[in-house]
Amino acid sequence: MKHLLPFFILLLINTSTFAQKVYSCENKYDADVKVYVADNKYDADLIVFKVSSKYDTEDNKGLWYFCDSILDADKKIFFCDKKFNADLIIYFSDNKYNAEWRKANKKHLMY
Repeated sequence: MKHLLPFFILLLINTSTFAQKVYSCENKYDADVKVYVADNKYDADLIVFKVSSKYDTEDNKGLWYFCDSILDADKKIFFCDKKFNADLIIYFSDNKYNAEWRKANKKHLMY
């Protein structure tokens, strides 16, 4: 039991520190996740709010900071033109407090 304690502590730290620093790729083959932007929040899997600083990101809650460098990003995304080509459908909100997952079964895409 004593040997399992460090494992559980490490697991808790890793699952609670997922930042949402993203980089927008030009090529879909370079991306981790293909994203489609919906016109309506009710069609989205995730409601996203763009933050102005990487320090404003919180876990996996939809607060995204767009990095200028691919090396600074946690996830590389590609914006699709067609909904059926996307792994994740998002909606951009004007309000930070609206950022949320609408479909929890897609959360793993942004870990």
